[in-house]
Amino acid sequence: MRRRQFITLLSGAIAWPAVAHAQAPLPVVGFLSGNRSDLTQHFTAAFRDGLAKAGFVEGQNVTIEYRFAEGHLERLPAQVFDLIRRRVVVIYACGGDIPTLAAKGATTSIPIVFQTGYDPVKTGIVASLNRPGGNATGTTINAGPLGAKRLELLRELIPNASLIAVMIYPNNLNAEPDTADIEAAARAVGQKIIVVNPSNDKEIDEAFAKLTKARADALMVNPDAFF
Repeated sequence: MRRRQFITLLSGAIAWPAVAHAQAPLPVVGFLSGNRSDLTQHFTAAFRDGLAKAGFVEGQNVTIEYRFAEGHLERLPAQVFDLIRRRVVVIYACGGDIPTLAAKGATTSIPIVFQTGYDPVKTGIVASLNRPGGNATGTTINAGPLGAKRLELLRELIPNASLIAVMIYPNNLNAEPDTADIEAAARAVGQKIIVVNPSNDKEIDEAFAKLTKARADALMVNPDAFF
């Protein structure tokens, strides 16, 4: 073989893996949230920053597919299946427990990383905190049991409040136990409360009208992505 032919073939052999690598599709990460996209830009920026610190830069060696329910949680199942069609390698679920449960209901093989403010064992996301099992793992702040503390702080801020309103999203998996905890805390200190459970925009307007008529002195909003 002539020298020029050898160099040409060698150059092609070296260039071929680079070309093949450039054409290979990037791994896809699914970002699933029940929140509104325009209110969580700081959160998605922090998510991208965390990935970058781990060596995964969006557009360079990883693709991120964002799906926001925009507060309409009924959209989540279709969004999960759309991510599965995109062949995501992992799903990050946030903005309440419902996105995680929607993902778990759609796949048992794709890893799910979640962030929640409640007990993931009680809501059925994992089997236990030390051995989650299945295909889901994540972090929890478990803010639900803090309802009594929030009521205490509100009473310190407004000590003369005769009626305190509590707004709880009824479709939250922790709505009933949270309501029970807050009602028990109120009874223990002799605080009169009124609980409203709006589940859509119209009902929120109706709830505020009801609280205005009842002359509530303060409002405590229970944590939920809908609010």
